[in-house]
Amino acid sequence: MMHVRYASSPAEVRQFTTAQLRENFLIETLFTPDELALVYSHYDRMIVGGAMPVESAVSLPTYDELKSAYFLERRELGVINVGGQGTITVDGQSYDLAKLDCLYVGRGSHSVTFASADATEPARYYLLSAPAHATHPTQKATSTEVFSASMGSSETANARTIYRYIHKDGIQSCQLVMGLTILQPGSVWNTMPAHVHDRRMEAYFYFDLDPAHRVLHLMGQPAETRHLMVANHQAVVSPPWSVHSGCGTASYSFIWGMAGENLDYADMDMTAIADLR
Repeated sequence: MMHVRYASSPAEVRQFTTAQLRENFLIETLFTPDELALVYSHYDRMIVGGAMPVESAVSLPTYDELKSAYFLERRELGVINVGGQGTITVDGQSYDLAKLDCLYVGRGSHSVTFASADATEPARYYLLSAPAHATHPTQKATSTEVFSASMGSSETANARTIYRYIHKDGIQSCQLVMGLTILQPGSVWNTMPAHVHDRRMEAYFYFDLDPAHRVLHLMGQPAETRHLMVANHQAVVSPPWSVHSGCGTASYSFIWGMAGENLDYADMDMTAIADLR
């Protein structure tokens, strides 16, 4: 089953209760043993999901909502493993993925299967899929192979390293952009100062967070922010008009991914901290 989330305007969101915010923007469960969990967002038609094969492999089917013969007939897929060692098989070709390895799967791939090397430490595959009008080759990348950069500082509690996997100067895609950020010890703020980019939506997935702790994720328009309390292995769907920033009560990492009109990573409309409300 694939759950569908409809788009909401800023005027609607202004009236949402906490429960409504969570229902519309927070994805609470992404990893269920031997199952796929997928959410279809009407923001840029992005699909956010997770696969955790334990006792058996998990295959990517098609869905009635896609009106396609197979899942990637008109789509592309980005996958990052945040669990144990695993293997993704694409049309008979196998790719071994350790933790933080990424696999891009191009449009037109018929068969995608997810497996774990060890049931006691299963792989956890975080998935993002966007519509594609062009075909690019399936390609794997590790965190040691891709572009990385240090940002922020300890003085502002946001010292972090970003890793760009799928982007204009890395793994090529039609419109998908994907990477991850690891905060340094003692730093808790991500993506601050905040920004929006009205040309593309974004999804945030939090991982390596102690189960007893939370990330306070800011969303909403810069002059009228809202917040979500997010646990480990949960994701937030961020509208193009919304800021997306967070502060954790303990150390954590997160995967960011975008789809829309622009592949330029630096396409951001910055908001000064003093202007946030």
